[in-house]
Amino acid sequence: MWADGLDSRARWDEGDARVPFPRDAHGCPVAVPAGCPWMPGGRSRGTPVDAGAFPAGCRRIPDARPGSLTMAGGAGRKGGSGAGEGRCRGRTVPTRAGRGEEPAPRAPRGRRGGPGRGADRQGGRHGRPRALGLQPRGSRSVLRLPPPLSGSRRSPVRAQPVFSRWPRTELALKETMSSGGAEDDIPQAERKTVTDFCYLLDKSKQLFNGLRDLPQYGQKQWQSYFGRTFDVYTKLWKFQQQHRQVLDNRYGLKRWQIGEIASKIGQLYYHYYLRTSETSYLNEAFSFYSAIRQRSYYSQVNKEDRPELVVKKLRYYARFIVVCLLLNKMDVVKDLVKELSDEIEDYTHRFNTEDQVEWNLVLQEVAAFIEADPVMVLNDDNTIVITSNRLSETGAPLLEQGMIVGQLALADALIIGNCNNQVKFSELTIDMFRMLQALEREPMNLASQMNKPGMQESTEKPARRENPHKYLLYKPTFSQLYTFLAASFKELPANSVLLIYLSATGVFPSGRSDSEGPYDFGGVLTNSNRDIINGDALHKRNQAYKEMHCLHPGDLYPFTRKPLFIIVDSSNSVAYKNFTNLFGQPLVCLLSPTAYPKALQDQSQRGSLFTLFLNNPLMAFLFVSGLSSMRRGLWEKCQDYLRKINRDIAQLLTHSRSIDQSFLQFFGDEFLRLLLTRFIFCSATMRMHKIFRQETRNYPESYPQLPRDETVENPHLQKHILELASILDVRNVFLENTLDDY
Repeated sequence: MWADGLDSRARWDEGDARVPFPRDAHGCPVAVPAGCPWMPGGRSRGTPVDAGAFPAGCRRIPDARPGSLTMAGGAGRKGGSGAGEGRCRGRTVPTRAGRGEEPAPRAPRGRRGGPGRGADRQGGRHGRPRALGLQPRGSRSVLRLPPPLSGSRRSPVRAQPVFSRWPRTELALKETMSSGGAEDDIPQAERKTVTDFCYLLDKSKQLFNGLRDLPQYGQKQWQSYFGRTFDVYTKLWKFQQQHRQVLDNRYGLKRWQIGEIASKIGQLYYHYYLRTSETSYLNEAFSFYSAIRQRSYYSQVNKEDRPELVVKKLRYYARFIVVCLLLNKMDVVKDLVKELSDEIEDYTHRFNTEDQVEWNLVLQEVAAFIEADPVMVLNDDNTIVITSNRLSETGAPLLEQGMIVGQLALADALIIGNCNNQVKFSELTIDMFRMLQALEREPMNLASQMNKPGMQESTEKPARRENPHKYLLYKPTFSQLYTFLAASFKELPANSVLLIYLSATGVFPSGRSDSEGPYDFGGVLTNSNRDIINGDALHKRNQAYKEMHCLHPGDLYPFTRKPLFIIVDSSNSVAYKNFTNLFGQPLVCLLSPTAYPKALQDQSQRGSLFTLFLNNPLMAFLFVSGLSSMRRGLWEKCQDYLRKINRDIAQLLTHSRSIDQSFLQFFGDEFLRLLLTRFIFCSATMRMHKIFRQETRNYPESYPQLPRDETVENPHLQKHILELASILDVRNVFLENTLDDY
């Protein structure tokens, strides 16, 4: 069962028949979609169905006699509830598994939902890969998968003939039926099988398309709808497995159609991951996508002269690449990129399309995304080692007994990106990607955990550790950003923290002002349709108005009523140094340098150095030291030493007598503790590095200010950094006597 986390091989077993044909609670068949050519006696709803389909003398439904029951109503139409209900003489009966049936697996009840609307959006030409945007241009609020391009505008969810979108018309079905004999010669059981498949297929499409109309934020609005969608797709998948031969002979089911169903299931898991931030669902999406590839469900698409089917295949590759990137399966990504390149070349050659440039741009974005890491870790055979930057069990420094820290927990995070020159794939910049990974735990392997010594005797299940829920906002407008901020603030549980990460272009004040308020220092630009001057920052301009989509420090004041943790990576991050804590709640701002040495500015397209320190501090340390590759053994040795440095930084923070209490309030959460220790390591490294000593604006800052002599300039920490540089044989790029230079 998908949602129960069982082995994916069981889900793909062709002979698995655990899901029976769906009937209502009294054993009656569910409603038949309008226009189904297999419906006995007619072509419209309300037609009496065959008497043999109902249990004789149904006691719960009045006058349950042959021919007296009609199937009325459908999802989205009068007479139906939209949740898979039928009507038996005026009484609504739910169509979930009835008595004596094994309930179909349902989606697990995740935690609070996030953004992301799961349905593919209609519109556009059949060949345009604007899908390759993870979300449409107008929304920019969440990761979105490529929408199918059918040439029509998005329409509301409504009941429609099953074959209006599936490439099997009534005429084609009649031809298939007549090829095996007269229509009346078709066995009733086979006729009923195709009818049931038509219903499940139609219902699954209605529910899947309805996902796009769900709110992008909120907890309660989407859970039940996702559950119903998972239920229907479970039944549909099992049903086609059990009746494959009949569907092949009577319906003409093709392998690419099976692949389309499996692809939709993968999309469901992907969007469920977006709403719950649980990487286990991302692994489920990967298992379905990889099975489609292994079984070559789309292999026959190229033989049909239908470009829209080829686009489905290309879009499947794009979705698969996104999932593999998020799972750090770079080897698979490289294979997929090669296959996608061949498919694009064949597609543009056969159909002479106009979108070849756009598809090639997609390939270039993926290739640049893969090569964004500035340092390669190599095995002995020179193969690249894929490193994971998610939080592991030993990643965050442990708290010593007796440490007095707060009990706050990170619950929500808004990851906002608007850097025009950065490497990105569709609408996910490399900075957003790195921060996304830094706020997730490494997926736990329950089997390996249960095999640890001492676990056999315990009957208690391992505690479930949740990831903070995340909103991914690429170039949001001010109204969109404020809407998501308000939603997160409203639903933030007690003793929880809201994190805001800003990776955006700086907006500087237009002129000197007599006052120094929260709107007089500029801010960061979250959305702009104009070309950015010099591709980096908006220069000071003599204009009377301020940028509408500039997020000023004062814009965040209302949200300081609850614990707030802010990270600003921008050329004007110092604007947030003048923050004011109006409500006395814990508040911390980590601010990037506003400029970098010229030797490092050319690498800005590969992501910000400040964010790289927060995501992978060792890789950032190697980069500023001038190293581009390293052997795996030395990498692991340096990682062990870096963990020791993090433990010492944690002790420096907790033992400091002059540190602001806000830092200690956040130190109880593993994610925030790791971010704080990495920030101090970043600041100390830059203060000791020779090329960073030219200007003070090359250093990170914070609000409230850290006691420098006890943290970033502590002699004990500086000694550790020099020892790490000695291990790497790069001690010459660091200052030996830094204290004498202050």
